[in-house]
Amino acid sequence: MRDVLHTLREARPAELDPDAPVDGDVRRAELAHAMAGAQGAPARRRVRPVWGLSLAGAVAAGAIVAATLVTTGGNPAGLAPQRGGEALDARTVLLAAAEKADGQTETMRAYWHQVTISSHLYMVGTGADHYGVVVRQKAETWTPSKPDVKTWTLQQNLGAKPATQADMAAWKRAGSPTTFEIDVPTSPKQKGRLKSFTAKTAPGRPEVSSSPLVDGDKVFWLGRNVTMKDLRSLPSDPKRLKAELLRWYKGHGTESNDPMSSDEWLYQVARGLVMDMPVKPEVRAAGFRMLAALPAVKSVGKVQDPQGRTGNAIAVDEKTPRGVIRHQLIIDLSTGTALASQNIMLVPAAGTQTPSGRTEGSTVTLTTEWTNSHP
Repeated sequence: MRDVLHTLREARPAELDPDAPVDGDVRRAELAHAMAGAQGAPARRRVRPVWGLSLAGAVAAGAIVAATLVTTGGNPAGLAPQRGGEALDARTVLLAAAEKADGQTETMRAYWHQVTISSHLYMVGTGADHYGVVVRQKAETWTPSKPDVKTWTLQQNLGAKPATQADMAAWKRAGSPTTFEIDVPTSPKQKGRLKSFTAKTAPGRPEVSSSPLVDGDKVFWLGRNVTMKDLRSLPSDPKRLKAELLRWYKGHGTESNDPMSSDEWLYQVARGLVMDMPVKPEVRAAGFRMLAALPAVKSVGKVQDPQGRTGNAIAVDEKTPRGVIRHQLIIDLSTGTALASQNIMLVPAAGTQTPSGRTEGSTVTLTTEWTNSHP
């Protein structure tokens, strides 16, 4: 069974330095490529961000594909306006989520258990038959609360399918193929190309694997590789939390050397913290309050996540070499939990294949809980 990191290395052309910083959207595409190519093969965890995030995402369990889920129906951009009145402003949404998170309780156990469904949008075909295909994966992880204990992963390739009804019609015109030859997108200005891969409509078999933690104790990425003790020791005061995170800000993006403001960087990092990391409830509340104080964060209104769950969305727009991308976080105000994150192409740069308004990738979190059992 192939290690996903090996697949990731194979995905990059020889002329590109595998140790150099990589644009977040390219990193996300590489990971989806690797997961699709592995056809369900179990992956090793790597404590690196997989969003460009650019996912919050994804979360730092890189092999868990935590940064790529795409909308497959309805409004492809996830930009539906709030019904029944004006949209709540971002500060109101985040402070309401913080209040709910503050009231939560927990009992720490042997493993932090997560279930996610993730996918990525690729454009295939040519001319009038150019259409979008979604490659999807499901991942279940058990991250140990103590060092020097193995982490467990159950993952399954859920198959590929046309992204929207219009894409479905184009797919049928193309003969309803069951396999897709996919070219992984890169920045229009980037030199070198990623290797193409084949995605199948048929799902793969669920696979279970286990592996040691990175360095024996690293569990997630939060501006740096962190241990469970690091996460559990984060301050519950928003200002102190912000100062702690900014210790690792170097003036550039999470996955590239492109300049990024501290507010954008904090948003990228904090998305993972509030969405699915095993921090204390009061720290998650502090994360929401910290985001509420960032001027760059805006409100989108009520939207549905890819699982059909309704929440209030906030977002930050980022200018990248591929275009202007909206990094969106969908929050359930009734529980104070983040349901999903999405990366939406707002204004594609010249040469970028993804049309305006398409959700390129995101992650949906179905389960986050403490448990004493693993597969």
